[in-house]
Amino acid sequence: MARLNLVVSPSSPTGELVPFTAEEEAARDAEIKQWNDGAPARAFDELRQLRNKRLAETDYHGLSDVPMSDEMRLHRSALRDLPAQYDNSSILTEEIVWPIKPE
Repeated sequence: MARLNLVVSPSSPTGELVPFTAEEEAARDAEIKQWNDGAPARAFDELRQLRNKRLAETDYHGLSDVPMSDEMRLHRSALRDLPAQYDNSSILTEEIVWPIKPE
């Protein structure tokens, strides 16, 4: 079954549905495959962004006038190590388990 592509042309201002050619369908399949293949990299990027945000929220504990507790030190270490706990398949299928921030 051919896929349909919405084509807008001067002769049809509202557009008309035109079947993909074999070349267009192959190009679209390649685009979809490339997008799907990049899913783990996007998931790791999002994980790192969220991790970096959580680390930034605790950065003040590293200031010289704010002593860092052992629990906070362990928490920050667990955040830094978090991406290494996942691989390309598990990053997409498993729920991320975030370390609990100490009080």
